[in-house]
Amino acid sequence: MFRPQITVLDCTVRDGGLINKWQFSNDFVRKIFDALSKAGVDYMEIGYKSSEKYFSRQDNGAWKFCTEDDLKRIVGDEDRKIKLSAMADIGRVDFQDIPNKKDSVLDMLRVACYAHEVDKGIDLAHHCMEKGYEVTINLMAVSKVLEKDLDEALEDLAKSHVPIIYLVDSFGAMYSEQIHFLAKKYFAALPGKQLGMHAHNNQQLAFANTIEAIIAGINYLDATLYGMGRGAGNCPIELLLNFLKNPKFDIRPVLEIIQESLIPMKKEVEWGYHIPYMITGVLNEHPRSGMKIMDSKRLPDLRQFYEDLRDGTPLE
Repeated sequence: MFRPQITVLDCTVRDGGLINKWQFSNDFVRKIFDALSKAGVDYMEIGYKSSEKYFSRQDNGAWKFCTEDDLKRIVGDEDRKIKLSAMADIGRVDFQDIPNKKDSVLDMLRVACYAHEVDKGIDLAHHCMEKGYEVTINLMAVSKVLEKDLDEALEDLAKSHVPIIYLVDSFGAMYSEQIHFLAKKYFAALPGKQLGMHAHNNQQLAFANTIEAIIAGINYLDATLYGMGRGAGNCPIELLLNFLKNPKFDIRPVLEIIQESLIPMKKEVEWGYHIPYMITGVLNEHPRSGMKIMDSKRLPDLRQFYEDLRDGTPLE
């Protein structure tokens, strides 16, 4: 599926950090940076841009904060082809925490917000643009949003200056029909803007739904090494790069870093398809209850878990 406009963003460290509170060593992050650079990937999302006023470094690793000192330990001032991105959540970073682009090694800031707070997302995104960054808005958990509310959010986004808007399957609940329906809706509501796709793998559809997004005309694609990410993980970048058939991508450095670093890590930190995540996905629920089960290392009665979650029974 060769289309030269397609841009690939790897979010292994950022999304994967949701599993272990971003407790990655500098050596691990540097190896990922080097591998993605050699592979020709367009962007590496190296973590979150968060305020230390809201989060503690005792509980979270450096990639929850992405200060310039943190970043320069990985990339320094060297020339590089790959661009660096970080994600900023509404309410978890203050405007003054974001330096001017000329003083930062980051190239892009991706603002994550829900439909009901899109006005705050646009304000933060515009602030980042004024500081010189490339910017996207990632509209989260749209599978839970009423269509009227989504239409209002898209109307606000259409009036913004933000050039790239992401369709996000936060709960891994979507099927191909929903990808096409929402892509058509987004394109119609957001003339002149590019769209992105961020998929989760609760139903083992992250790669398939990313392909459907490509078919629908979406050009910004998120993926992670070995599918590493919160809960069931994300679209595996090794599958995506092979599918895209673009000669600028070289899958060999990706295979090397997976064998060297990701496969050993998976023995210690669990992610990927599991039945508790499948259940949250098919019921269109946040995966936190599935994550709690997986952290406990003890499966409950899965039928009862499904029935309780379906019926809205509070989970212990």
